[in-house]
Amino acid sequence: MIYLNQEHLEQLGLAWNEIFDALKDGVHALKEEDFSQPVKPYLRYRNPLNRIIAMPAFLGGETNMAGLKWIASFPENIGNGIPRAHSVTILNEAETGKPLSIINTAYASVIRTTGVTGLFIDEYIRKKNLSAEGKLKVGMTGFGPIGRMHAQMIHEVFGDYIESIKVYDLKFDQGEKPDAAYSEYLTACNSWEEVFDGADIFVTCTVSKAPYIDRKPKKGSLHLNVSLRDYKPSFREHVDLMIVDDWEEICRENTDVENMHKEGLLNEDDTHNIAAYITSNNLNTIPADQTVMFNPMGMAIFDIATGGYLYRKARENKVGVELT
Repeated sequence: MIYLNQEHLEQLGLAWNEIFDALKDGVHALKEEDFSQPVKPYLRYRNPLNRIIAMPAFLGGETNMAGLKWIASFPENIGNGIPRAHSVTILNEAETGKPLSIINTAYASVIRTTGVTGLFIDEYIRKKNLSAEGKLKVGMTGFGPIGRMHAQMIHEVFGDYIESIKVYDLKFDQGEKPDAAYSEYLTACNSWEEVFDGADIFVTCTVSKAPYIDRKPKKGSLHLNVSLRDYKPSFREHVDLMIVDDWEEICRENTDVENMHKEGLLNEDDTHNIAAYITSNNLNTIPADQTVMFNPMGMAIFDIATGGYLYRKARENKVGVELT
């Protein structure tokens, strides 16, 4: 069994197209129903803002592994100089249940979250028939670990399509700005409205306690609701194509999707899931004027897909600590 931490994963590097391929294989296994994924329970105690989530799953296809991600999210950690999220992923051999790896870092979860977004953008560019002319404007709220990874991934993978990346974070109000390493391709802004207005692709990467987005978006824009609690229910009227990873998972826990549903603005039949989006012939093209919104609650099968990919790459490169 291999033990991997963040240092090991950083040693392996980020080959985003390989990560996209692993996740896309997971999508096809989802379509073929070659998976098992119970609805994840949330453990809460004392402070209701905090939660620890158990995410078990089996994923067939090329991954062919079972496992569990155990991830803690404590938002107030940030004010105390402690990371918000802590995560451990355990991978098991599908046929025997034999433990294969322990991945002890939230970095793996950040890779998974960003990878799913990247896979979606990649498919979106194909379905919109966009050419690499550098005309897309990206806006983003939230510049913690997930926001930084998203900015890095978008720049590295889709840079030929991007004109600008604008970011707003509440910390910017107190004078904290992004590291100089980001300055060559990213602009720090003074409000979320500044990054939202005119954005062709808008990404939420916040830990917002309440929705705040109540503006009309650019027609034909893509909204990647990664943090899930940023859009007011009224935003539904602006969305032509609503996509979720899994309706049963996302229509709960005070997400924007659940709030839209509670107000009678959104039902399951009004949505497509990610498997339909990526594999269905019915969604091979997206008209230029259609506004698209993707709401990923976070599927455990994608953690297994990502973990399986990292495990195999670590084996190939002899990275990690062998446990007996």
